[in-house]
Amino acid sequence: MIDPQKDKNNQVPGNRLWTIWLWMFILVALLFFGPNLMQPFKPSEITWTRFTTELLENNYVNRLEVINKEEVLVYLNEAALALSEYQNLSAAGPQFCFTIGSVESFENKLAVIQAEMRDPVAVDIKYVTEQDWFLTIFSWLLPLFFIILLFYFLSRRRPGGTGGLNPFDFGKSKAEIYDTNQKMPSFDDVAGLEAAKVEIREIVEFLKNPESYTALGAKIPRGIMLVGPPGTGKTLMAKAVAGEAKVPFFSLSGSEFVEMFVGVGASRVRDLFRKAKEKAPSIIFIDEIDAVGRSRGSAFSMQSNDERESTLNQLLTEMDGFGENAGVIVLAATNRPDILDKALLRPGRFDRHIYLELPSQGERIEIFKVHMRRLRLGSNINLEELAAQTPGFSGADIANICNEAA
Repeated sequence: MIDPQKDKNNQVPGNRLWTIWLWMFILVALLFFGPNLMQPFKPSEITWTRFTTELLENNYVNRLEVINKEEVLVYLNEAALALSEYQNLSAAGPQFCFTIGSVESFENKLAVIQAEMRDPVAVDIKYVTEQDWFLTIFSWLLPLFFIILLFYFLSRRRPGGTGGLNPFDFGKSKAEIYDTNQKMPSFDDVAGLEAAKVEIREIVEFLKNPESYTALGAKIPRGIMLVGPPGTGKTLMAKAVAGEAKVPFFSLSGSEFVEMFVGVGASRVRDLFRKAKEKAPSIIFIDEIDAVGRSRGSAFSMQSNDERESTLNQLLTEMDGFGENAGVIVLAATNRPDILDKALLRPGRFDRHIYLELPSQGERIEIFKVHMRRLRLGSNINLEELAAQTPGFSGADIANICNEAA
């Protein structure tokens, strides 16, 4: 059954869009019809010949107003307005108008005609400069309206939603958040790596029962660095920690901090730790941290004020700076620990290093068992033989072997 309230809420964006198009139509209509609305009693337009032969030579003209050196407004005198042919004209404003090419030419022609008249009457000429405030203000409002409309559409299109990009999200973290109600792998899904699991179980116990450690005066560790060759399960191990501890897990890559815009990386670091502190205790996992944690001042840094360095400085401050960082553990993974900055590896930051080595023969057997759970196997499969034939293979290599065989 459809919930009417929910269905009504789903129609709100469409109603807003309809409202925006309505205002857009009103503004465009005002652009074309506004000047006419501002001048409802515009005088009748006549030709120069009719003006001279019918009005000027008969002394029907009281005064003239030259507007912006291009339009002439004609005001008739009382004698002309009393005539039957002009009684339908309004006496409050100008009765006729016509355009001129230039003021000098208009004055010369007017002087010639009055000189040829038998009994000419002096005509007052007033020069007026008027500013069309309606068009001036509208010329500013219309571009501003389109800019606001553009930002509205961009803000409605979320990254990962309809494929758009929100310009207000440049400085926000792009980390994927895994809550406690989402299914996460556990240590049972991590075959092998027994030595690494023994070291990292202490972190899990700290997240589950922090009181047993804080009662002794211990502090929660700030950061753990997972170091090992590619494919040894560093990312899987980090997910297993979150799955065992049942805490929110923020996962992202180190390259997501680095952007072409100055200051975006540092802003994303601040936003990431702010979100993690709100859901503490929580885990932040930064994969391939060497993309942002390279040693400062080395040949890898292009210049002293590199965007990567400002991002690294902000990361160092968040992990062990002036502010308190309670309840947030930072896991990081890399296969290039030799290029990381020394300040990143000092005690108080990533002071605990867990090395994930290539699996031994016994561990390879366990890895084969994990990746063969969903496969239909023949009766002649010998795991000991497969493990003996794959020395130096990582967990990813073994997973690829099983997939290719399937």
